[in-house]
Amino acid sequence: MAGLQWARLQVNVNCQLRRGAWYRVIRLAPREVVLEVDRKPLPVPRPLLQLTSTRPRRWTVVPRPHNAVGLPPSWNDYAVCPSCGDRAPLERRPTSMRCLRCNGLFEIAWDEPYLATV
Repeated sequence: MAGLQWARLQVNVNCQLRRGAWYRVIRLAPREVVLEVDRKPLPVPRPLLQLTSTRPRRWTVVPRPHNAVGLPPSWNDYAVCPSCGDRAPLERRPTSMRCLRCNGLFEIAWDEPYLATV
């Protein structure tokens, strides 16, 4: 692998990955990708992932999954920080937001239809 790569879920499934969060790729293979998740390697089937060679710099907007685990009941759509993967509720429609966990200030990817067709 020439440089760092990043991956996130591109399907609406419950697994060990958070929807909308980007993970560092450790190794690419034809059928699976090994990701760094909580400082440990995790193999994930490649068809479940979206890959990029540029670290994302915008919050991902995630529609509330019907089978959500660990989300407060009051949250509908939420955003995932591109830097640390923390989740935040979306109130109104801000153009940018500061992450309470890592203090990063990032634009919100409202124009990106993440999991919209699933």
